[in-house]
Amino acid sequence: MEDRIYLLVRCTVKTTHKIIHDAITELQAGTQLQVSSTKNVKVLKTEIIQLNTKTSKN
Repeated sequence: MEDRIYLLVRCTVKTTHKIIHDAITELQAGTQLQVSSTKNVKVLKTEIIQLNTKTSKN
């Protein structure tokens, strides 16, 4: 059987960004994701779903 699942990740961060959305954008761009297959589950594809955030205009 092939299906799609969503795995959530919670991150606690400390940042110098004034706007948290800027920190989120930076993390999304720099994050590498690895989800490994198991004996009973073969991982076909993984991706980080981008959170559409407002970007600050300095």
